[in-house]
Amino acid sequence: MADIIQLLPDNIANQIAAGEVIQRPASAVKELLENAVDAGATNIKLIIADAGKALVQVIDNGKGMSETDARMSFERHATSKIRNIDDLFSIKTMGFRGEALASIAAVAQVELKTKRAEDELGTFITVENSVVTKQEPCACADGTTISMKNLFFNVPARRNFLKTNAVETKHIIDEFIRVAMAYPHLFFSLTINGMEQFHLEIGSIKQRIVQILGNNYNTKLVSVKEEMDYMNVYGFVGKPETAKKTRGDQYFFVNNRFIKSAYLNHAVSSAFSDMIPKDSFASYVLFIDLDPSQIDINVHPTKQEIKFEDERIVYAFVQAAVKHALAQFSIAPSLDFTLNPEIQGLDAVSKPFTDSQREETSSSNLFKTFTQKGQAHFVEPTNQSELKHWKSFFNPSELSKDEHQFDQPKANPIPTIGTQIPLDEDSPFAVTNSPLNTHSETKCIQLHNTYILASAQSGFILVHQQLAHERVLYEKYSAASHGTQMITQQSLFPVTLELSAPDAALLKDLLPSIQVIGYAIEPFGNNTFIIQGVPADILKGNEKHSIELLLEQFKHFNSDVKFSNREKLVRCMSRQQSIKAGQQLTEMEMTTLIEALFACNTPNVTPTGSPTYVAYKEDQLDRMFQRLL
Repeated sequence: MADIIQLLPDNIANQIAAGEVIQRPASAVKELLENAVDAGATNIKLIIADAGKALVQVIDNGKGMSETDARMSFERHATSKIRNIDDLFSIKTMGFRGEALASIAAVAQVELKTKRAEDELGTFITVENSVVTKQEPCACADGTTISMKNLFFNVPARRNFLKTNAVETKHIIDEFIRVAMAYPHLFFSLTINGMEQFHLEIGSIKQRIVQILGNNYNTKLVSVKEEMDYMNVYGFVGKPETAKKTRGDQYFFVNNRFIKSAYLNHAVSSAFSDMIPKDSFASYVLFIDLDPSQIDINVHPTKQEIKFEDERIVYAFVQAAVKHALAQFSIAPSLDFTLNPEIQGLDAVSKPFTDSQREETSSSNLFKTFTQKGQAHFVEPTNQSELKHWKSFFNPSELSKDEHQFDQPKANPIPTIGTQIPLDEDSPFAVTNSPLNTHSETKCIQLHNTYILASAQSGFILVHQQLAHERVLYEKYSAASHGTQMITQQSLFPVTLELSAPDAALLKDLLPSIQVIGYAIEPFGNNTFIIQGVPADILKGNEKHSIELLLEQFKHFNSDVKFSNREKLVRCMSRQQSIKAGQQLTEMEMTTLIEALFACNTPNVTPTGSPTYVAYKEDQLDRMFQRLL
């Protein structure tokens, strides 16, 4: 019988390896950028076309390669980083497995131009389907330019599994940011479809963070720096107000290599305990430097998961470093009157202190009590004291009409919805069209500013105001998304919104769906948008916050793949705009909310399945109190 076990041909073996290394265009971007960093480049440019499917090009000014090295770089397991087994346990470079270029060449058409500083001419090589089709001398600048064209041209099935251009572009931006964040002393640029998205000049770690994540982080970063014999921890954490609903702005680097570690994430989260809500995530960019022999970075094909020799020590050091930084900068929950816009707007703060007011104040006895020597224990007779009317502060008085102007407005007024619809026979409101008991003199009662107690035809109902309003808004926005476009309130003065690059790419992808639910937003240059109008329910001044919160909640929902983008947006909007637990409502608002709830097609549950109300029937109440009917 003939032998049946054979060695795989190189082109098939390379495609199998490519399945591990090159899963999407972003995977190739990561490998090529890391190679440029390892080559000692100080200027690295990334150029993308058609979300990386048509072109991924990296241009660097590194040390380049000789003609032989250029040819060898496309062979499997060819690397300049490993010479013996000991080198495997002291790796300080990014790429070392020697599979990147071989894997890319197996699934794309690759062009390479490279030249060393001491050579007169460089080398030009083209590779297609793991086969070198051309190799010749060429004139080029010092460094390396590598172009990956037509990804998966020879594996159409895998190309079909790629996501939309917006999704693939977001993954590319994420990989670019991870490399650029780790090397602030290098210049990076990213050009997508002919438009430069990033131009990152050489600077400090903080400058690079602000360049990437946005200027709003400039005053909201706390420096972390702890140096120990075993390891060093340094970087920045965001103040508690930068916490978000998603893990977007969380970066851990071990020896300048981006990693994902739920264990270390927990260390930072525990340091922020009681400072941020439980469902929010702190923002941070933290670097850990330790001996390469203490970690194993070859436990995952993408090298984004590593294994520490002693995880508990690393956990404790990271947690202590963050706690120390927060304590050192006095970051703790407090009342910050300097940032309160209502106090800043008061006359006493906004108007200048005139000379006449200064003289009047300094001549008062109260001023002298605190400023003149020997006045600390001096008390004037009651009839001469300026404090004789202090008791009047505690007497109840009616507010004038002008004082009512400073009452806190309701954040989300309840929309009025028309005639109610009858429910099924089991409903406590089946007797009449109105859910409330109109013959009862009992009014709606709000409990703990969260629940609404209302009399029904045969008992009473207990309504959760936030969940009920969420159901009402969900059906309203859902109807708008399926044809009846919502009314847009045009802004007299359009608002400019600047986002981070990943959020800007996400918003561009969502613009058609967002416009249906009442937003009028136009792109305005690099990662900037103009808000021309918002849904009528959005209060003036909340335009930017509503968009930022909408994007955060959308990313929070994004792990659920069974919903379309439009459905996710509708759910996000209904949750964002619903009245919150703890908000006080008037009797009219409570009545309107309950009537609006029972006008819905599905009034008893929220879109996520939580109950909106609980009904208590009269006979059930009698049984609870052990009364016989």
